[in-house]
Amino acid sequence: MALTLREVCGLTTEEIAQAFLSAAPTLAQRIVRAKAKIRDARIPYQVPTPAELPERLDSVLRVVYLVFNEGYSASSGESLTRLDLSTEAIRLGRLLVELLPEPEAIGLLALMLVQESRRAARTSPAGELILLADQDRSLWNRDQIAEGSALVERALASRRFGPYTLQAAIAAIHAEAATADATDWSEIAGLYDVLLHADPSPVIELNRAVAVAMRDGPAAGLELVDAILARGDLQDYRLAHAARADLCRRLGRTAQARASYQRALALTRQEPERRFLERRLAELPD
Repeated sequence: MALTLREVCGLTTEEIAQAFLSAAPTLAQRIVRAKAKIRDARIPYQVPTPAELPERLDSVLRVVYLVFNEGYSASSGESLTRLDLSTEAIRLGRLLVELLPEPEAIGLLALMLVQESRRAARTSPAGELILLADQDRSLWNRDQIAEGSALVERALASRRFGPYTLQAAIAAIHAEAATADATDWSEIAGLYDVLLHADPSPVIELNRAVAVAMRDGPAAGLELVDAILARGDLQDYRLAHAARADLCRRLGRTAQARASYQRALALTRQEPERRFLERRLAELPD
């Protein structure tokens, strides 16, 4: 997957390392080893037969998912998003559904469409980051939401869905809420419980913690986030520290919030996110 992202999709080694939550030198060595294996074993480049496609689907879905993620939230640079990457990922997602209309291919396409529907509302005219709760929902692309929601229902109806479909279902709940206050956080937290069982990972665990905080209060969420960090997971993941900072801020734990914002800021290489974190830091009381 790393080699495909580098040589076929054109992502930089640093961007791929961010996607895998890995150090760039480690990721670069992995790509070098993959190239050497292809060379030494003389593995040919050839289009797989139709019979070979199903066993390769998971890896291809993962590659498209990671390309979209870099387009949805750039890991570095002056812009929050990269339209070229998210557009290409959606195009590839549509091709995949035509080629292999499996539930998870449908679910991934649904996820990308629903997430992309919010693009116009995610930044201000000056390019500043706008959080989901503060977005102007009239700017959301309702055609993309409708198409994505229909695809979610189609994938769920198969009873053979997996993590991408579950993520799409969560995104659809956000998209269908008329206001931020109308968001069904209980249902979202329940879906994260299912998702964590289907695809256990620290990032999904972090997302679930945020949903629990919205449902049960910031103290409940902070306890979960601290447990993740205490295990040593996500120590270098900027969003974990940003989430912890926000929960501490909401609880009035100013010193802890400041420390977590500073840690998140030190790990952030994307300028709109940096400016947002700097504003949050400046807003904290002395």
